[in-house]
Amino acid sequence: MGGIFGGLDTSASGMTAERMRMDVIAENLANADTTRGPDGKPYRRKEVVLESAGGSFQDALDGVQVAGITEDSSPLRRVYDPGHPDADGNGYVSLPNVEPVSEMVDLITASRGYEANVQALQASKQMLVKTLDILR
Repeated sequence: MGGIFGGLDTSASGMTAERMRMDVIAENLANADTTRGPDGKPYRRKEVVLESAGGSFQDALDGVQVAGITEDSSPLRRVYDPGHPDADGNGYVSLPNVEPVSEMVDLITASRGYEANVQALQASKQMLVKTLDILR
């Protein structure tokens, strides 16, 4: 990235990454009680994996990108509920490994990161406008 628009590019990449995090967190929260997904198994929490936009130190300053979305391999929650349609032979139901409180904390963090990138984008834009005004 770099150049005169480097600050804008960096902020935009951060906004894109944080938006993806918010989308995945929303999906996790929406499926916190899904005991049977399309594959017939309980929903598994998803996480966004971020990486620097390139391999060098300068690339790390230039922004981030989404490397992928992975499933959290932590154990599912087991609850005794023999009347549930998805209960096993012993009366236990496997519930998703989604903790709503943790997801809300992650959502707040992603939202604040997005807001910080918006502020940085606006500051970069203002600096570019001032530079153009000076050059006139």
